[in-house]
Amino acid sequence: MSTSTGSNVVKWIDHRLPIFTFANHSLVVYPTPRNLSYWWNFGSLAGIVLVIQIVTGIVLAMHYTPHADLAFGSVEYIMRDVNYGWLLRYVHANGASAFFVVVYIHIFRGLYYGSYKSPREVLWGLGVIILLLMMATAFMGYVLPWGQMSFWGATVITNLFSAIPGIGETIVQWLWGGFAVGNPTLKRFFSLHYLLPFVIVGVVMLHLWALHQHGSNNPLGIDRKGPQDSLPFHPYYTVKDMFGVGVFMIVFLAVVFFAPNYLGHPDNYTPANPLVTPPHIVPEWYFLPFYAILRAVPDKLGGVVLMFAAVVVLFLLPILDTSKVRSAKFRPIYKQVYWLLVIDALVLGWVGANPPEGAFILIGRLATAYYFLHFLVLMPLIGRFEKPRPLPASISEPVLKGGESTATAKGDA
Repeated sequence: MSTSTGSNVVKWIDHRLPIFTFANHSLVVYPTPRNLSYWWNFGSLAGIVLVIQIVTGIVLAMHYTPHADLAFGSVEYIMRDVNYGWLLRYVHANGASAFFVVVYIHIFRGLYYGSYKSPREVLWGLGVIILLLMMATAFMGYVLPWGQMSFWGATVITNLFSAIPGIGETIVQWLWGGFAVGNPTLKRFFSLHYLLPFVIVGVVMLHLWALHQHGSNNPLGIDRKGPQDSLPFHPYYTVKDMFGVGVFMIVFLAVVFFAPNYLGHPDNYTPANPLVTPPHIVPEWYFLPFYAILRAVPDKLGGVVLMFAAVVVLFLLPILDTSKVRSAKFRPIYKQVYWLLVIDALVLGWVGANPPEGAFILIGRLATAYYFLHFLVLMPLIGRFEKPRPLPASISEPVLKGGESTATAKGDA
């Protein structure tokens, strides 16, 4: 087919279904702030990992048997007898960890640069919904191998809903499909684990729609003032994203090929046994901070409420942060407090990985208290009393005048 014929076909299709116009607007000429750093690569990386998870998940589902008597054996069959089944399984299992790494960095980048502030409140809220859907999907996927940690993890986590007054026991029995974790539970979790990634895709599309409505935030946290502040998305940021994907794949495949079980638990290579309880039941690493918050309160209902509140509070950030300045680059006090939050999250993960005894109980409670103190007390107060550094007049100004430090120094003078 000649070039002119191909062009005519594209025009014919686009006139009736403007997919090429839409793609050109969204992926080529889309105006993007000219100062985006590599921290903005993690949004596209999250989308790529989501596609990897869906593709590998669909193929794995072709060989998996969602039955309590056969699930563990079907996973071993995938690992040993299916052509490259071991690779599919390791990519999928470690892909879940990679997904959370990328999304957590994406979230903390948004916290640092104020990406949740007006007019991007809905964009941020959709991102938190994606996080909740990821958590549900990952939890249900962890149950499917039907090993010891899968079985007892499902038992412990689903039992948390029994703390809800009045309807808790009913919810738990509905999740189980009976009076204990068993075959109906496995079937339900397999069905939902297969379905929820496509729900995530739908919310991601809304997330991108909201993003394109007002454009990306940027390291300076100021709005684009004109064409001099923007670049077309292609080729500038497509090349930057491709470089990020290359670096990510080097690290990811190094884990898949050389340390595929490093983030797993050895107990999950033992078939599920309802009569033998593992000595220390722990969730996957990406749930450990929330697990530490759950255990910080001796009351079961209080722990469950706090655990869910740890995510729900993220929805409220556009209200809780009272500062009119977005980027922490210009907020000297908030910048220090932000890094305290990062350290606090790491401490919570460390506490969640250890038994709730001795000093870990006190450290977990202090870290939990600081987590909520950061969002509910410090952010509103700092926003009111902090004196931000002067902002540049435009995104392009720091570049034209020799860097951000020069622009802000002149403002201070």
